[in-house]
Amino acid sequence: MWLIAGPCVIEDDKMPFIVAKKIKEIANELGINFIFKSSYLKANRSRIDSFTGIPRVTALEILKEIHNQYQIPVITDVHESWECEEVAEYVDYLQIPAFLCRQTELLISAGKTGKPINIKKGQFMSPESMQFAIEKVIKTGNDNIFLTERGSMFGYYDLIVDMTAIPRMKSFGYPVLIDATHSVQMPNRNDGVTHGQRDYVPTIALAGIAAGADGIFMEIHPDPAKALSDAETQWPLDQAYDLLVKIKNIFLTINNL
Repeated sequence: MWLIAGPCVIEDDKMPFIVAKKIKEIANELGINFIFKSSYLKANRSRIDSFTGIPRVTALEILKEIHNQYQIPVITDVHESWECEEVAEYVDYLQIPAFLCRQTELLISAGKTGKPINIKKGQFMSPESMQFAIEKVIKTGNDNIFLTERGSMFGYYDLIVDMTAIPRMKSFGYPVLIDATHSVQMPNRNDGVTHGQRDYVPTIALAGIAAGADGIFMEIHPDPAKALSDAETQWPLDQAYDLLVKIKNIFLTINNL
């Protein structure tokens, strides 16, 4: 089972190490394949005054140091094609944000790095349409691809998660993860801040694994209420173990392990 987890964004030079160390300990105990995730830059905030990150190279160096210090793979988002080659020097995986999963040049540039690519399904995309995002990366000769389900838009303000998207995307032959935290977001609010319903994160996570997901994507923070991004949807670090035990048990049952 795969776990992509970590704080939404690199906020400083201390907190990411705390999260990485703790989740690694949990993953080792439970036998979970762990990839540390954090965005070095938040390029798609609603408001101009929203936090977007610390200096970019500093953030990338923190991600590289987490890899070196804890001997775990790391992943971060890329938003523009010119970023891919540089960012690939610091991380083990590249992630294509859901809003950008149709951006041809971005997908091709990411694929050309040779790094494994996690493509998040756009809120505006059907599961079947993700085959075209896959094809763009494959054209570069890179066949190391993940897909992540993170909900679909319903009206202006809410996301819904159709769990049939998981087996439908798995039919392409690539691992599919369920994003348990972004899927409970309530975007496009009048205050320009994305809200969310954190209490439903376990529901999404367990249902996704029951539907056949190969793993979980979730953002985890030591104190979500004080997080500088996605404060209402990140999962508390001190509750990660209990939830991951349940997730792993469902995974073992579903896969007859």
